[in-house]
Amino acid sequence: MIYSVVGHYSLILGLCIGLILVYFSIQNFRNLNQLDNKILSFSFLQLFFVVVSFLALVISFIISDFSNETVFNNSHTTKPLFYKISGTWGNHEGSLLLWLLVLTLFIFIFLLRTKNQPIKYKILTLVFQQVIIIGFFLFLILTSNPFNYLFPVPNEGLGLNPILQDPALAIHPPILYLGYVGSSIIFSSALAATTLKMVSTNWAIHIKKWVLISWIFLTLGILLGSIWAYYELGWGGFWFWDPVENVSLMPWLALTTLLHCILVLERKETLTSWVIILSIATFTLSMCGTFLVRSGILNSVHTFANDPERGLFILIFLFTLIFLSLLIFFVFHKPGQNNQANFFWLSKETSILINNWFMMYFLSVVLIGTVYPIFLDVISSQKISVGPPFYHKLIIPFLIPFLLMMAIGPKLKWIKSDLKDKIYLFSLLVISVLISFFIVKNFNANVLVNTILISAALYLFFITLRDFFIKKYKNLAQNIAHFGFSLLILSILFNNLFSSEIITNLKVGETYNGSKTKIVFESINQKKQKNYNSIIANFSITNSEGINNNLSPELRIYNQPKITTSEADIKTTLMKDKFIVINLVQNQDYFNVRYQVKPFMLWIWLSVMIISLGGLISLLKKRT
Repeated sequence: MIYSVVGHYSLILGLCIGLILVYFSIQNFRNLNQLDNKILSFSFLQLFFVVVSFLALVISFIISDFSNETVFNNSHTTKPLFYKISGTWGNHEGSLLLWLLVLTLFIFIFLLRTKNQPIKYKILTLVFQQVIIIGFFLFLILTSNPFNYLFPVPNEGLGLNPILQDPALAIHPPILYLGYVGSSIIFSSALAATTLKMVSTNWAIHIKKWVLISWIFLTLGILLGSIWAYYELGWGGFWFWDPVENVSLMPWLALTTLLHCILVLERKETLTSWVIILSIATFTLSMCGTFLVRSGILNSVHTFANDPERGLFILIFLFTLIFLSLLIFFVFHKPGQNNQANFFWLSKETSILINNWFMMYFLSVVLIGTVYPIFLDVISSQKISVGPPFYHKLIIPFLIPFLLMMAIGPKLKWIKSDLKDKIYLFSLLVISVLISFFIVKNFNANVLVNTILISAALYLFFITLRDFFIKKYKNLAQNIAHFGFSLLILSILFNNLFSSEIITNLKVGETYNGSKTKIVFESINQKKQKNYNSIIANFSITNSEGINNNLSPELRIYNQPKITTSEADIKTTLMKDKFIVINLVQNQDYFNVRYQVKPFMLWIWLSVMIISLGGLISLLKKRT
C-alpha cells in the first residue's frame, strides 16, 4: 500500500511542478542571456517524481500488492517475475504512466542537450511540451489513476492477458512509445519555431536528430509488434491491417514524409509549410492511436481499455491540441517567396515532393480504412470491417510509380538535373522487367500485375545495390534505408506469391495426404507449468522432395485468467518458414490444424532492421 501512496502523491507533485514550470517559463521568456537554472532544475525534479511514481508501480507489481487496483486487474501470484514487471505497462493505466515518463525524460534531454538555439525557442518548446505533459497528468489522476486503492484487499489478482505474456510484447510498447513520444518534441519544437518565425535551415538541422530518433524507435516498435503477432496470434502473416496496426503505421508514414521534407529544408528554405503541418500531423496521429486504443471503439486484440469516459477525455484533449497548433500555424506562419516550391521538374527536390504526395495518399487510404467503419457504426449502427483487399486495391497501383521514383530520385541533383550519363537507369529497368517476367510466368498468378510490381521493387534494389559498389560511403544512410525498403517489398511480394496453406482436422494417429505435403499427427504430450497447462501436439511433415520436419505446436490453458491460447511452432530457415498451429474443435476429439509454408519471412524482419540501420547511421553521422 505504501508504494501506491508514494506513487499517487508523486504524480500530484509532478503536476504541480508542471504548472510551476509554465509560470517560470513565462517569467523567463524575456531573458535573452541564458536559460534560467530554475527551469532546468524543476524539469529534472518533475522527471524525478514521475520516475518515483513509475518505480512505485513496478514494485507494486513485483510484490503482488493487490491493494492496488491496477495490480489486481493485471497480475497474479503465479505469474513469472519478468511478466510481473512487463505487466506494469501491459495495461491502460501503466502504459499511460510510461507515456508520461518518456514525455518528461525527452523534454529534460531536449533542454539539456540543445545548444546554439535561441533561449526563447527553448522556453516556448518547454511550454508547449508542458501543455501535453499536464494533460497526461490530469488524464492519469482524474480518469486512469494507476494507484487506486482496493478494500478489502483481495488474496489473488485477475492476471494478465496471456497473449501479452511474451518477451517481444514486453519490450514492444516501450520502444513504440519512444517513437510516439519523440514526435511530441517535434510537435512542440515546430510550434515554437513557427511562433518565433525561425523555421529555417538551421532549425531543420537541429530538429532532424529528433525526427530520426522518433522514426527509428517507431520503426523498431512496429517491427516487434509484427513479429509478436506473427508467432503469438497464429495469424501466420506479418501484417493484417488490424486497426491498431494501422494506428501505428499512420504516424510512421507521416514521420517518414517529414524526414524527407527536412532533408530538403536542410539545403534550401522551402517546404516549410509541409514541415510544420507534418510535425503537427505526426504527433496528432500518435495521439489518435492513443484515443482509438483506449476508447473501446476498436475491436482489436491490441486494445487496452473499454471506457468511453477515458476516450472522451483524450478526444477533448486531442482536439484542443489540434486547434491550438493550427491556430499558431495560420497566425504566425507566413510563407515567403522561397517557400513556393517552384522546383525544376527534374531535380531531387521535385522527386521528394512527388513521393511526399504518394506517402500522403497511402496515409489517407489507411486513415479512411481505419476510421470509416467507426463513423458508419456511429451514424447507422452498421458494423463493417475493412480488410486487406481494400488496402491492396488502393495502394498497389500507386506503389509502382512510388518505387520507381525512389529509385530515380536519389540519382538526380539538387536544384537542377539532367539524364546525361544515366543510361544505366534504363538498362537496369530492362533487366528488372526481364527477371521479373521469368519469375512470375512459372506461377499461377497475374503475370502482368506481378511482373510490374516485382520489376519496380527489383529496379530500386539493383540501383541501391549499384551505389554500394560505385559510390561506396557516399549517401550511405540513404542507400541502406532504400535498399532495406526494396528488400522489404521484394520479400513481401515473393511471400505472397510463393506461400501455401493446408487447413484440415486430424485426430491423434491420423494422416493428411496432400499432393505435395504429408502431415502425420503422431502424439500428444501434456505439461504443467507454474501458471498454465500445455497440450503439445507432435507432427511429422514430409514434403514432395522427401524432406521431413518435426513440428510441435501447443495449446496453453492458463489458470488466471482462464484463457486458452494457441502457440505456433515455426521452423525458420534462410528462405522460408514452416508454420503450424492447432486449435481444439469444440465438443470433438480432433484438432483443427493449419500448416503454412511462408517464404522470405526472415528477410521481411531483416529488411526492416536494415531500414532502421539507415536511420541510425544518419543520426550518428556528423554534418560536414
